[in-house]
Amino acid sequence: MAKKEAKEKEVKPKLEKAPKKEAKPKKEKSIEETLYAACDKLRGMVEPAEYKHVVLGLIFLKYAGDKFEERKQELITEGKEKYIETKEFYNQKNIFYLLEESRWSYIIKNSKQNDIAIKIDTALHTIEKNNPALKGSLPENYFSRLNMDVSKLAALLDTINNINTIKDKGHDIVGRVYEYFLRKFAIAEGKGKGEFYTPKTIVNLIAELIEPYKGIIYDPACGSGGMFVQSIKFIESHHGNKKEVSIYGQEATPTTYKLAKMNLAVRGIAANLGDVAADTFAKDQHPDLKADFIMANPPFNQKDWRAATELTDDPRWRGYDVPPVSNANYGWILNMVSKLSDNGVAGFILANGALSGGGEEYKIRRRLIENNLVEAIVIIPRNTFYTTDICVTLWILNKNKKERTVEINNKQKKYRNREQEILFMDLRRWGTEYEKMFIELTTEDIAKVADNYHNWQQADSKTTYKNVPEFCYSANFKQIQENDFSLVPSKYIEFVDRDSKINFDKEMKRIQKDFKVLLEEEKQSQNQLINAFKVLGYEL
Repeated sequence: MAKKEAKEKEVKPKLEKAPKKEAKPKKEKSIEETLYAACDKLRGMVEPAEYKHVVLGLIFLKYAGDKFEERKQELITEGKEKYIETKEFYNQKNIFYLLEESRWSYIIKNSKQNDIAIKIDTALHTIEKNNPALKGSLPENYFSRLNMDVSKLAALLDTINNINTIKDKGHDIVGRVYEYFLRKFAIAEGKGKGEFYTPKTIVNLIAELIEPYKGIIYDPACGSGGMFVQSIKFIESHHGNKKEVSIYGQEATPTTYKLAKMNLAVRGIAANLGDVAADTFAKDQHPDLKADFIMANPPFNQKDWRAATELTDDPRWRGYDVPPVSNANYGWILNMVSKLSDNGVAGFILANGALSGGGEEYKIRRRLIENNLVEAIVIIPRNTFYTTDICVTLWILNKNKKERTVEINNKQKKYRNREQEILFMDLRRWGTEYEKMFIELTTEDIAKVADNYHNWQQADSKTTYKNVPEFCYSANFKQIQENDFSLVPSKYIEFVDRDSKINFDKEMKRIQKDFKVLLEEEKQSQNQLINAFKVLGYEL
């Protein structure tokens, strides 16, 4: 009993509580993700296809407002307060002068008013009216027509108001938002939609290959202007001067044409996209243009792009057969060939079918090769584009493949004579997965491809080029002729026969033995099943 009491009086040691695991800090949403989530709250009132026009229009207003206010403060600091309402003092810095009703501060002040949609439309209309460079680019009476819920529109305005679009000069916040939204909308709208957006890594690859440092850049199907944006980024990243570049383009879809003008305007990029949205074939707005660089991603396999009797005598086909009515691929190629300057180079994307088509396509392709225009053919990984899962090809056309020395970014490059040679590259196994369904080339991938291409081009003893199985091959005219002028890379690039080292007799005997064991096991299982039914009094 005493022992029992003693035990009861024992002080039990306190168990120390295990330290709480520190909760992982939640990953802060990016500006782009926050905006997309805010925009998604409009679901039910606005079709998802309209999201981009809503958000990008408001982002444009916010950016224009931030730039205006920044310049206004500069004038005050400089003691020029009396000029804060003088248009010229803004225009001289490439900043849009905004009337009171066009300023973001005015929009936010009235964001809870029932007529806020009308005020937004008025702001956009006034900015366009007072800035000729924006003619035809901003949506007209768009927000009024949507009949959006005022509270949800006000919430979206509040979200955008929290973004300082000019805080980080080096990271181009507005540009990031544009790219993010255009990509998300292209993915969301699926096949047959979203033609306005070319994946950024593909544009980067084209820029790194053709090196658009200075001169005229042209895109005959410019979409939202992504080729131009990446060209300017390429120039800036290589310490070039973007003032030495002139930009020309054309876009047929009116809403996409507006997107392009807005996209370029918010980045301060001057461009001539024609007076209106117009079809490049039916209404060429740059008929006399000669471009130093062409970058394009025209519509794939476009059907019925012209009537049988239309454009048969078009000067753009001069020296070639007339492209077939059934497919516009070679119409786009010849349009670009006609626009190249004497030393011009073009990089563009086409569906793989253009590499080996027959009929008029065969005749045009053969003439292009005979005229020494085709410089490189690069197969792009599948599922790179949001709007199609077909394989596509990057073509490089070069009007000056002869030995020459050029100055690029204050450095001299010597190009060897590559006449009658074409470089083939196959990137189908390259890239990394993202969004669980798409493939994109990494920065390292792009650098490797560009280095390989430029090593092939250059006549520098320090650079070497070698044909690499399953990656690249430099084919001469005779080899291409023997392949009947096909540009399909697999006809030239060596592929490793990994089956050649297999002992087929040994492997077949192993398979035969394994199969025999499987058949015996199956027979035993059948007998066991039959016996089980017999025990139960049933015959099979």
